[in-house]
Amino acid sequence: MKDNFLKDKDVAIVAYAETRLERRSGKSAFDFACAVASELFDKTALAPKDIDGLALIGPLSEAGNPFWSNFATDYFGITPRWLQTTDIGGCSATGNVARAAAAIQAGMCEMVMMVGADAPSTINRAHYGGYRGEFWEPTGLPGPPGMFGLLMNRYMAQYDLKFEALGKLAATQRAGAVLNPNAYDKNRVPITVDDYLRSRQVASPLRLLDSVMYCDGGNGLLITTTERAKTMGVNRPVHPIAYSEITNFNGRDMTPDITETGFSMVGPEALAKAGMTAADIRMFHPYDDFLIAELLQLEQIGFCGRGEGSQFLLDTDVSFKGRLPINTGGGQISAGQPGLAGGGLNLTEAVRQLMGEAGERQVADAGNAMVTGIGVIPYARNWGSSSVLILEA
Repeated sequence: MKDNFLKDKDVAIVAYAETRLERRSGKSAFDFACAVASELFDKTALAPKDIDGLALIGPLSEAGNPFWSNFATDYFGITPRWLQTTDIGGCSATGNVARAAAAIQAGMCEMVMMVGADAPSTINRAHYGGYRGEFWEPTGLPGPPGMFGLLMNRYMAQYDLKFEALGKLAATQRAGAVLNPNAYDKNRVPITVDDYLRSRQVASPLRLLDSVMYCDGGNGLLITTTERAKTMGVNRPVHPIAYSEITNFNGRDMTPDITETGFSMVGPEALAKAGMTAADIRMFHPYDDFLIAELLQLEQIGFCGRGEGSQFLLDTDVSFKGRLPINTGGGQISAGQPGLAGGGLNLTEAVRQLMGEAGERQVADAGNAMVTGIGVIPYARNWGSSSVLILEA
C-alpha cells in the first residue's frame, strides 16, 4: 500500500457550490460552471485573481471541444498556474480532490477551484469508441442499463438479491431528494418500496427506479492549505484524509467475475490509510448510477460480507437519522445525474453535511464521510475506475 499523503491534514476544503438540477435546460456546461464559480466567490469573498489552480471534469456536452479547460479559464476570468482535466467518469470529482491536494503540497498552486459541470440532457456530444461500437451496439445491448441488468443477473446466480432491500434504498434516497432544494423538481416526490417493485423493468431484472436520469447542472469546491483556511476564518473546514483509486481492475483477465470490482482493493486500502474500519464511517456517499452498484460497494468496501448487502440494507437505518446515512441529498438516483459532473453531486453533499449546512436533512454528529466514484462501464467486466475518498471535519 502506498503512503497516505493526506495524513497530515494540511489541505482543506473551504467552500462548496451547487446549482439546481434541470432537464433540457437549454444551458451549456460553461453556463453551469460559471454559476458554480460565482457561488464559490460569493461564499468566500475571493475574486478570480485569487485562484491559481483549476481542476475540471470532461463534460459529455463539451466532449468535442479539445480546449474545454482553456476556454473555461477565460469564462472564469482566472489565470491558473496549475490546470487539470480528469476523465475517469464518476471518479473524476473525488480524483480531483486528491490531485488538487497533491498539487498544493507540491507548491504548484495554493487555491484550487474544482468545478464539475455538464448539460447532456440539452446536448450530448459524446462518441464512445473502442469496444462499445464493436461489441455492445451490434448486439442491441441498451447501454449501461443493459450492462447492469446482466450484472444483476450474475449477482443473483451467486447470491440472494432481495429486491425489497433495493426498494428501501430507493425510497430512502428519494426522501433525501424531497428535502433537497437543488434536486430535479419532478423527483422531489416521495416513493415507497411498492412503487419501486411496481416500476417497469428496463433490462430485466433492472427496473426504472434502479436507474439514474440524465440532467444538467454543476457543482464545485474550493481547496487550499489548512493554514490559508485558518487565515480566511473558515469555521469548519473539511479535510481529505485518505484516498485510493484504481482503473482497469482485472483488465488482464479475459473472463473475469463481473461482480468483482476495484472497490475490493481501494475500499479497504483507503480505510487502512485513514486508520479506520468501515464501522467508523459516519456517512456513506457512494456513486449511485444504479442501486445494485451501491449494494456491491457496501459488500466490497467492508460494511458487510459478500452476498450480505441485501440483509444489511434491510437491517440498517440508512436515512439521515440512521446509523449509516447513505446519499442524504437523494444521490444521483433521486436528485438527478448531471452527466459527468455526477461524481461531484454526492461529494458536494458530503461536504455540506460535514460543514453542518444540510438543513432539514442534517446528520447528527457528522464528523466524517466516505465518498466514492465509479467510471465507465467496460465490455464483459465491471466498471473501469473505482475511487474512495474519506473526509473529516
